[in-house]
Order: sequence, then structure tokens, then C-alpha cells
Amino acid sequence: MPIVLLHKNGQVYRDEVKAQTNLVVRAGIKQFPYPNLNYQCGMGKCATCACQVLAGGEHLAPPNWKEKKQLGDRLDQGFRLVCQLWIEHDIELMQPDVPLPPAGAASA
Repeated sequence: MPIVLLHKNGQVYRDEVKAQTNLVVRAGIKQFPYPNLNYQCGMGKCATCACQVLAGGEHLAPPNWKEKKQLGDRLDQGFRLVCQLWIEHDIELMQPDVPLPPAGAASA
């Protein structure tokens, strides 16, 4: 079963999950990575769940059109939308302390 490491707010959270797990679905039913993963829509529309993949990205499917739209150039920095990922292998993620705005959104 895959091991997930989530870096957030200077802490590292670790748990084992079943293959074909979506971490946003798990967080929605209050299982790991709840309450440490920021998420909102769960459908790839908001980028709240964006994380940088630190290790294990080679096992992920290529970014889909939702990720390309929401993340833009941040895909090149290793960011992915966690709501669009189905975990099959060990993965290490880092979620910024402040959620990323969608690509193309005006910055304040």
C-alpha cells in the first residue's frame, strides 16, 4: 500500500493508504490527510488543493486539462491538483501554507 508524506506548515504527516486513493476524497470523509490538506471543490476548479510533488511524480498520470488550466506554468515546478490524482505508489507532497490562486488570477 502506498505511503503518503505531506509537508505542511513546517510539519510532516505520514500515512499508508490503499492503492487508487484520492486524498481529497479521504479528507472529505475525515481520514488522512484530514485536517491538514487544504481543499475546496474537489473537482479541479479552484486550485486550493495544489501541492508540489517532491517524490513519486514519475508514477502519476500526466496532468489533465483541469490541471493545465488551473496551474499553468506551475506544472513545470512540480505542482499538481491533489483532487485529480489517484495514488498508486509512494508519494511525497508539499502544500504551501497559503493556497495558490488559479493560473491567470489577478494577484492582490
